[in-house]
Amino acid sequence: MTASSALDSPPAEAHSMTLSALGQRLRGALDMTDEPSTAASDRIMRRLGVSAGIAGIIIGAFELPEIAEQSRMAPQWWTIAAVLLAFGFFPILALVSAVTGQRPIKLVSGCAALSFLTVIATVPFVFDVHTVDSSRVWPLRVLALAVVAAVLAFSTRWAIVYVLVTSAAVALATVFTMTEFTPLLFGENFLRAAGLSALFVWCATAARGAAERVDRESAIAARRAAVAAAAQARDRERARFAALIHDAVLSTLLEASRAGTESSVVRQQAERTLEQLDECRGDERDPDLLDARSAVLFLRSAVQEVNPGIRFATRTWPGFDDLRMPVHAASTLAAALSEAVRNSLRHASLPDREVRRTVTATISAGSIRIVFTDDGAGFDLAQVSADRLGISVSILGRMRQLAGGSAFVESQRGEGTTVTLVWGGDGSH
Repeated sequence: MTASSALDSPPAEAHSMTLSALGQRLRGALDMTDEPSTAASDRIMRRLGVSAGIAGIIIGAFELPEIAEQSRMAPQWWTIAAVLLAFGFFPILALVSAVTGQRPIKLVSGCAALSFLTVIATVPFVFDVHTVDSSRVWPLRVLALAVVAAVLAFSTRWAIVYVLVTSAAVALATVFTMTEFTPLLFGENFLRAAGLSALFVWCATAARGAAERVDRESAIAARRAAVAAAAQARDRERARFAALIHDAVLSTLLEASRAGTESSVVRQQAERTLEQLDECRGDERDPDLLDARSAVLFLRSAVQEVNPGIRFATRTWPGFDDLRMPVHAASTLAAALSEAVRNSLRHASLPDREVRRTVTATISAGSIRIVFTDDGAGFDLAQVSADRLGISVSILGRMRQLAGGSAFVESQRGEGTTVTLVWGGDGSH
């Protein structure tokens, strides 16, 4: 293996992308993958889901004594069904949030929110009118939990509708079960329930909105990296074509004009020039595939978008020019690499010295290996909490979902971190 500077500043003749292919490739790169990056949204959704699920388990455990006492005033079948509906989805929500993505989280959260509304709606039918102190009716005390589930499941508009409907149902149930009340109590209970719920809606939607803004900025950064890579490749294509015109076409015409008579040397030179022009004209490749140089430019631009001071080195194996990397694979690799760099910038810094960070790209005929290293604080992999989704989702999970992709993270406290990303077109590494 040889350290190569050819990928950093390749000769004009070595690059084989045509201008038309570059335009199509750029359009494909702007689309990135099948859908825009949602790493931050996934992270906040999963953290909120895990938190809500654990909270539901804890609240359900604390409510058990009160539920057992009130079960004497309601049919036993209703108590069992109400407990399952009110709390049964939250352990599932915690588990789903820890291992999957947004869609299952929204599905389970929606079931939890609607199940709670069902329980509240049935309260007037199972308790005798005005016989229970409302402060003791246990379903009325877990409204906030259901509101958080609704925010996870629905858009902000529908979450507000849910809050209004549920607050009205809670107020009606409260008035129905209270032993003493006045006409103003319904309004007071409605405002109290809606006000408390609005606080949870605001907090959860603010967190989701911030995550969506981060995703938008990440998508913009990725598009800028794609534009930069395509622009540099296009400049090299123009330089190659200009060199061909100057070195081959013009020199052939000049020699022909000087010779004045038929010359075998001029004839051979003209034939070689025509062959070069045919190769240039017929050198159209799949616009959705990046060659080795374009892939390196793409990845380097993604890293420099995060921090331009990080060193990016390239090594090549013989035959690296045969690499053909799909744009969506390069985008996934760039996103995972950018997340590794951001994690290092956030967590690896040391107070007493500057942390060195390096990216090394090793390219062969059918695969590319990216190794990001820092000599910073490091961490104990065994002690990484489940909610550290930057590693589990944005790096490891993202590469596992890429055909032919894999990722490895190595780190120890005080000894820095190494993140290895591998892509092989045939699926083997």
